[in-house]
Amino acid sequence: MFKIKTMNSISESGLGFLEARGCEVGPDTEAPDGMLIRSADVHDYTFNPELLAISRAGAGYNNIPIEECAEKGIVVFNSPGANAQAVKEQEVMSLIMASRDVLGAVDWVRSIADKGSEIPVLVEKGKSAFTGPELMGKTLGVIGLGAIGALVANIALEFGMEVYGYDPFMSVEAAWRLSREVKRAEHLEDIFRKSDYISINVPYNDKTHHMLSEKEFDMMKTGVRIINESRAEVVDDEAMTMALDTGKVGKYVTDFPNETILKAPNVIALPHIGACTPESEERCAEMAAAELYDYLENGNIRNSVNLPDATLDRMGVCRLCVLHRNVPRMLTRILDFISEREINVEHMINKPRDNYAYTIIDLGKKIGPKTADAIRNMPDILRVRVIYSD
Repeated sequence: MFKIKTMNSISESGLGFLEARGCEVGPDTEAPDGMLIRSADVHDYTFNPELLAISRAGAGYNNIPIEECAEKGIVVFNSPGANAQAVKEQEVMSLIMASRDVLGAVDWVRSIADKGSEIPVLVEKGKSAFTGPELMGKTLGVIGLGAIGALVANIALEFGMEVYGYDPFMSVEAAWRLSREVKRAEHLEDIFRKSDYISINVPYNDKTHHMLSEKEFDMMKTGVRIINESRAEVVDDEAMTMALDTGKVGKYVTDFPNETILKAPNVIALPHIGACTPESEERCAEMAAAELYDYLENGNIRNSVNLPDATLDRMGVCRLCVLHRNVPRMLTRILDFISEREINVEHMINKPRDNYAYTIIDLGKKIGPKTADAIRNMPDILRVRVIYSD
């Protein structure tokens, strides 16, 4: 039975998935094998030595110290794509709000609620203050063509928009989801120069920090409308404020308000609700729970944000799972050690990711604690697990 500590409110469908498989699940679980969280910040959290994995019920993971976890052999999962439909729908709303002054119109109509029979006449006289351009015929630039970006690009075509997409790291799976009518931007500068609207859908990291700053705004069309469903830090707030003040940016719709951006004009700020639908929360929790359980039960890694993905169908009587540094001869050392003990390898996989690698080896006979400890004590080994077949 695995022990799972929860933080935040997790959908019952995710909790039920784990409980149905015999896991002890709850916020008070001590010495957990895994953690299932949403937005809880665990940068200052003290991880117990038994902790094997953290699964994030959502796409973002800047609330988790992923490098520290990698060094401790703790796999961090997220649930990409599970909230894509919800975020896509909010981006459609954001495109429209960036064009038509919907919020201003609603507030103004409410302000004349006490005018009685004059209301219809006032509406006809006042409506011109809230006009805005149609989406049809305009150019949308989508930065990041993952699960969300691809959906946004595809639906924008239905509005009659010309769509350019930029993503140098686009996966084959993402490419299959994307309409062939979406035009490829060779360079990020192409998005900035051509777009009437820009949609940002990238993870936040060192490379995307202030992806939009003063230099990028200078390349853009005057009056460009920008939708940020990524993270606040992807945009330089000071540069954005200046661009809004000068009219370089016509509207900025962001799901990540802060003290600086809320003081700027022509900002539509939402309280980080892009993924806040009951359906999205259920899908995220179920996906996060399934990834966590598959790793604990089988050693398979799917959708890790800090260590290599590797999955293998179970064979043999014993599975050896080794997280280690990505250094020369590491795999040879492990295999030589096993063969010297006349243990047959039934099945195996080795996957690298930057400075780390993950090896799964299915063995023809069981190995004991002494053998596992000997591998654990090899240089550059981060974590060793032995999983026995039933």
